[in-house]
Amino acid sequence: MLEVKLYDLGYCDEKEYTRVVCVCRYKGKYVFCYNKKRNGWEIPGGHIEENETWQEAAKREMYEETGATKIELTPISVYKISSFALLCFCEILEMDKLPEEYEMSEIMLSSDLPDNLTYPDTFKLYFETVKEKMGFN
Repeated sequence: MLEVKLYDLGYCDEKEYTRVVCVCRYKGKYVFCYNKKRNGWEIPGGHIEENETWQEAAKREMYEETGATKIELTPISVYKISSFALLCFCEILEMDKLPEEYEMSEIMLSSDLPDNLTYPDTFKLYFETVKEKMGFN
């Protein structure tokens, strides 16, 4: 397992974030996406592009990986694997069809983590951290 360290928000400058990952819910269910290249379920997220804020990256990634067209973001924690990144909670308010041109082939709405996670230990840490911080049971 990759070593993931969690830090409080504000631990580093936002300009140091290289990725954003969002544990998402839509209509009371958690949203997971199936990565067709890695053959496993994932929590949506990805790299922050040059000249892009973490909010812009989250909005873009949520659309590309879930079809979300309207979201509300709540920053949860800074994390570091090899570089600093941001873990968020994302409430999806509106969702369209999943775009076919990106790496995800389908989405799943679930009450809990699915089997066949691409990075099981890391995703479990993200999922449990968000649930705890947001007060979800």
